[in-house]
Order: sequence, then C-alpha cells, then structure tokens
Amino acid sequence: MAVIWGVILHALGGFASGSFYLPYKKVNGWSWESYWLVGGLFSWLVVPFVLGYLTVPNLFQVLQQTDSSTLFWVYFWGIMWGFGGLTFGLAMRYLGLSLGMAVIMGLCALFGTLVPPIYEGTMGHLASTLSGQVTMLGLLVCLVGILICSRAGVMKEKSLSAEQKGESIAEYNLRRGLLVAVFSGIMSSCFAFGLAAGQKIAALAVEQGANPLFQNNAILVVILLGGLTTNVVWCLYLNIKNKTYTDYLNPSYPALRNIIFCALAGTTWYFQFFFYGMGDTQLGTYRFSGWTLHMAFIIAFSSMWGLMLHEWRGANRATMRTVSLGILTVVLSTIIVGYGNYLGDPARTEANTSATATTQGEE
Repeated sequence: MAVIWGVILHALGGFASGSFYLPYKKVNGWSWESYWLVGGLFSWLVVPFVLGYLTVPNLFQVLQQTDSSTLFWVYFWGIMWGFGGLTFGLAMRYLGLSLGMAVIMGLCALFGTLVPPIYEGTMGHLASTLSGQVTMLGLLVCLVGILICSRAGVMKEKSLSAEQKGESIAEYNLRRGLLVAVFSGIMSSCFAFGLAAGQKIAALAVEQGANPLFQNNAILVVILLGGLTTNVVWCLYLNIKNKTYTDYLNPSYPALRNIIFCALAGTTWYFQFFFYGMGDTQLGTYRFSGWTLHMAFIIAFSSMWGLMLHEWRGANRATMRTVSLGILTVVLSTIIVGYGNYLGDPARTEANTSATATTQGEE
C-alpha cells in the first residue's frame, strides 16, 4: 500500500506540474520575463516557506542546525536547476506543452534517475536484483515513450504549414525549441541531485517532530532559493534590457488580474514538488526511481492538456496515432517502475522471508 500511495502522490505532483503553465496563458500584456518572475516569487519563495513552516516544526532551527557544506550543495544544485527552469519556459513557447514537456522531462528523468545511484555507487547492486532490473526496464520504456513523442513532433513539423503551426503555438520553432529543451532537460535534473544532497536536512526535520511524509519540505526551501537566485537575476536583466520593467505598473494592462494568474501558476507549480516530496518517502529502497515516475506523469498530463488545447490541430492521423502511442508508453513505464518498487520494498521482502520460514518450520 505504501508503494501504491507513493505512485498516487507522484501522479498528483505530475498533474500539478503538467497543468501549472495554463494560468500563464491568461496573463495579458506582460512580457515573458515579467510574468515568469512574478509567478516564480510564489513558486520559489512564498509558498515553499509558508508550507515548510506549516509542515516542519522549528523549520528555521532545522536550517540553522544543518552544516554549511550540506546547505551549500543543496543551494548550488538549486542554482543549477534554476538554469533548467529558465529555459523550460522558453521551450514551452517554442514547442508547446505536449512536445516541450516530453523532451524536457524525458532527459530530466534519465539524468535525474540514473546519476544519484551511480554517484552513490549502488548501480551495480541495483542491476543485480530482480526489482532493480524491473525498475531499469521501466526507465527504458519511459525513454522509448519520450522518443515516440518527439517523433510525433517531427511528423507534425513536416505536415503543417507555418500558418497552421502559429494558430496553436504562436512562436512555434522546432529546431530552436529542441535545442533549448535539451539544455533545460539536462539542467532540470539537478533538482534530483539537490534532494539527494539534502537528506541530512530531512533527517533533522524528522528529529524536530516533522511527519516523515513532509520531511522533504525543509529541503525544498533551500533548493528553491537557489532556483530563485538564477531566475530573479535573469528576469531582472531582461526587464532592464528590454525595458519591460514598466509591465508591473502599466495602467493599460490588468496588473492585479495578471498577478493573480501568476500566483495561481506559481502555487500550482510548487505543488508538484510538495506531492513529489511526499511520494518520495513512500518508495523504499528504490526511491531514486520516483524521479522517473514524476517525470512520466508530467508528460502524460501535459500531453493531455496539449491535446485539449488543440496544439496538434491539423496534424494527420499518423501523427496523432504516434503521439497517443507515446503518451500510452510513458504511462506504461510508470506501472513498470511502480512494480519494480513493489518488488524491492523491504517490508514485502521481510514478509515473504517470514512466511517462507514459517512454512519450512511447519514442514
């Protein structure tokens, strides 16, 4: 049940991440850097501290007790992840929700899932066990699904006219979008490294009385401060360079309305990691594979929104069948990874061992 609960929590996080960009589409008159900065203040500063304070007793004391080396590396990986977050928004502009998410999250899943066990030296052990092999198979299936989705994007590029592409995605540019998405996907995987580096913070949070389900909320405060640093510097630079700093006080545009939608987008974005953090605590020995589950659910839900928003309008049947197959393959990968986690769950292994010993004793 813990593993099932973990998969459900990752699904909720994936839904939040796959949906957060929708409120930004309701922002009128503001440049990208303006609404990305305002939304980011909620994503990376306001909401993490509020929910961290509410779910982790003595949050600030926990952070004060954490050694400086741990804080540095968590913050550093947050800064690196921030570069992925910056270019993530650009990829959405050039590729749309469905294709952009597929490419970015796929690379993010691959690097974010495999690097931690390689770094910790546990990859060989994982590859030698049935549960580890099944989990790795799930990762491979996820990658195949992502490649299928990317193939659908190429098919769409070839089948639509420039006018048709612009109708669904105003700034559609496959070549530029794929380059940005590849960079974003690799850098976004640094978030997983930050979580791995911050386990001492999580342990201190539990010692202070935090529910283990919410222990990662303390780590998120530090990681997201790193991401905030990167994004604030870049967005303010663009505000000055493009002279878009007037967006915030321009009476010609509905500033309050824009702020509300930015806040909604930012809050929704944060909830992806709020649920991810809870799901991560439920996956036992193979918690590293939770990153792939998270990415796969994001791809599935963002692809669903992409279809509902007619991002694939005008594409031929072969293209639609291809993107549908890609989405289904990604969903299948989550089932395989979940089963791999189930096989590797220590509680299940212990129960099976006890049952075998009891049976042998009776014989």
